Amino acid sequence: MKIVINLLIIAILFIGGCASGRAESHSRAGYNFSMIDSVAIVAVEGALQGQAAKNQIAEYFEMELLKKGYAPKEWSNIAAALEEEEVQPSDLNTEAGVAKAAEIINVPAILIVNIPHFGDEIFITAKMVDVADGSVLWIGSGSTKTGGWLGLGSGWGAGARQENELFGGVPGGVMGGGVAVHALSPQEAEQVQRLIRRMCNTLPSRLTTEW
Repeated sequence: MKIVINLLIIAILFIGGCASGRAESHSRAGYNFSMIDSVAIVAVEGALQGQAAKNQIAEYFEMELLKKGYAPKEWSNIAAALEEEEVQPSDLNTEAGVAKAAEIINVPAILIVNIPHFGDEIFITAKMVDVADGSVLWIGSGSTKTGGWLGLGSGWGAGARQENELFGGVPGGVMGGGVAVHALSPQEAEQVQRLIRRMCNTLPSRLTTEW
């Protein structure tokens, strides 16, 4: 009986660690989001060195954009086009850089994603920018544990990863921490997708209900 109780306690702690996290987002009041027919994800940067992991995260955001009625441009094509024109992620922090990217990909709005920390806890920020004036239309941020006992790692999540193991620190990173070198593990992918879904809850929808 004591063993059963201990196992139940362990299960509760593990679930609590997996479920922990936060997310918040805000959109520009009074802006007519129905004018935005398409959005391009132009950067997925931060503590992610592997293209496979970047592709996964971009696709999760593309799914949320589709749910809200936007037409996301194919991320891999956008990344290739910007790289060909030598547009760097840091350029997108300036109005001139945003304008140049918009000229290349021809969209009214872009989405910039940053992962400042990827380790026992994952931090993600994202913002939608109006290419006409460089103003922020929507911004979201969130964090989630990567699993283990109360997110501290215990053979699951980041601790169990081999190919996707975290190596070293992130030079210049906001929170430091590890670097995801390859694709996300199945558990990480599930948690990241859930986090992105929560972050995008307040993203205004272009969908209208016809009666």
